[in-house]
Amino acid sequence: MAAAEDTGGSPDIGKILNQFGQYGIVGLVVVLLIVGVIVPRYVMNNLLAEKDSWREAFEKERAAHELSRLQLAKAEERGDVAIEQGRTLTALLQTLGHDPELPRSA
Repeated sequence: MAAAEDTGGSPDIGKILNQFGQYGIVGLVVVLLIVGVIVPRYVMNNLLAEKDSWREAFEKERAAHELSRLQLAKAEERGDVAIEQGRTLTALLQTLGHDPELPRSA
């Protein structure tokens, strides 16, 4: 019978609960504290404060990335305008008889 009860590797939770169960509510509270089902108030307050600080940092990072995306879009737009102005100037010079591909003689 003892061989059937011995699982070999993991502790028997039932035995542990029975050992603490004889102490009633205090034993139950101790078990719940050890397992992590209940935590002290200061631990919970620290966890909530840490959660809020991570959320605030996430929101700041998101806003910074959005600003970066907007600035990149504006820079791309300015680049597109500059390219289009260059094409227009090249076409204008070609219609006036100047070939921008030929090197200028000094």
